[in-house]
Amino acid sequence: MTVTVPVHAGPASGDPVLLAHDLYRFYRAGDEETRALRGISLTVRAGEVVAVAGPSGSGKSTLLALLAGLDEPDGGDVRLAGERMSHRPEAVRTLLRRRLVGVLRQSGNLVEHLDVRANVALVQRLRGRRTPPRRSVTQLLDLVALAHRARALPGELSGGELARAGLAVALAGDPVVLIADEPTGELDLANEHRVLALMRQAAAEGAAVVVASHSAEVAADADRVLRISDGRWVTAEEPVPA
Repeated sequence: MTVTVPVHAGPASGDPVLLAHDLYRFYRAGDEETRALRGISLTVRAGEVVAVAGPSGSGKSTLLALLAGLDEPDGGDVRLAGERMSHRPEAVRTLLRRRLVGVLRQSGNLVEHLDVRANVALVQRLRGRRTPPRRSVTQLLDLVALAHRARALPGELSGGELARAGLAVALAGDPVVLIADEPTGELDLANEHRVLALMRQAAAEGAAVVVASHSAEVAADADRVLRISDGRWVTAEEPVPA
């Protein structure tokens, strides 16, 4: 079966890019049911950085997995750049994710047996667009100040270098949505500021950025901070600026 996914030119700054409507996610183990998300809706515009804050177990990581198409909601749906991500075959979600989404995790962003340069190049090969990437592999590594570590394996990198290499990988496909799950949780303040500055630059170039974090620095840098508890927004989602 051949799967065709539309190629997008990219959203204009201020356009709604990420739309999540009434998301529910339940996990069952025997007779026990965990209600991880209970009716979460979210709109994020191009150029906007939104921080999702809340205690451990509140639903932050579950929400981000649904937004990135890494998991399916039990109710509701997610649309990215006008394309429905939810409730579609895995092959379609995989192609949409490659073309539209960059994911930055606290760890596990890199293929362990590939060096930094090869990790970034792999994502660019998989992006599948007809247009060339915004930046070459060399330019991306320069952007995250890792050109001198291009041939290093992930196991040879420091914590700060791993975070910046992971961000280079997340940005390699020119995502219209950047999803970051606790990206600075193990970094010192200097490296946290570097990563936040790079995510802010991605937003300035048109990406919609969603970051789940406990960090006060992340919250201070965001355009909006939404707080989640027990799978619900603590208050209704803040209005999106016109």
